[in-house]
Amino acid sequence: MSTEGQPHIVAIGGGSFLPDGRYGATPSPLLRYALDLTGQDRPRICFLTTALGDGAEHIAKGYAALSQLDAEVSHVAFFPMPNVQDIRSHLLSQDLVYVFGGSVANLLAVWRLHGVDEIMREAWNEGVVLSGQSAGALCWHVGGNTDSFGPQLRPLTDGLGLLPYSCGVHYDSDGQRRPLLQQLVGEGTLPGGYAADETVALHYVGTEFVQAVSYTKDAGAYRIEPDGGAAKESRIDPRLLAAM
Repeated sequence: MSTEGQPHIVAIGGGSFLPDGRYGATPSPLLRYALDLTGQDRPRICFLTTALGDGAEHIAKGYAALSQLDAEVSHVAFFPMPNVQDIRSHLLSQDLVYVFGGSVANLLAVWRLHGVDEIMREAWNEGVVLSGQSAGALCWHVGGNTDSFGPQLRPLTDGLGLLPYSCGVHYDSDGQRRPLLQQLVGEGTLPGGYAADETVALHYVGTEFVQAVSYTKDAGAYRIEPDGGAAKESRIDPRLLAAM
């Protein structure tokens, strides 16, 4: 099936970057996979650190990591005011938009205040590849669970809803994630959906889940479906990406 020109979302459960002694971090095969979907020799990448409050250190780390790619890198920030004059034009001119993790609840509030929720939908429909990790993966879905409100996870039910599913991130590294997501799906608070371990990404074309990818052998992705007041979880074996 050809997916050229169709909307893509790559939702990363964890592992977008690998430690690097020189730059601090380097893009992992998951981020390079998302980049390849643009089909561009030198793609334009815009990153957002909204979920981290647009701290200067986070923006600097974003440039240090992403500038290692053969790409034209920019960012959009909202504090203390937007750093670009026309957010819509800037985001629509990109090939890939990457969203860093942090507080998904704060991210959604800020984006909605500035109309970025609708801009992201427009960009997606125009063929801009959307990606991100943790909060940057949850945001595209109907919801999931989040530590935005404290260390005890709580439901998130007001995601952007580009994808009509629930989403689980850090699924194998945070013991609260799996049981809470299953509970929320089972009781109907969230729709059925997909979850990703660390080092795993979920790839959607349009609103259809097409595959999971990973750069480690044992990590998994999962389909979570309602099942008579409970939830049924089915493992999805990711396609193994070539090591860097």
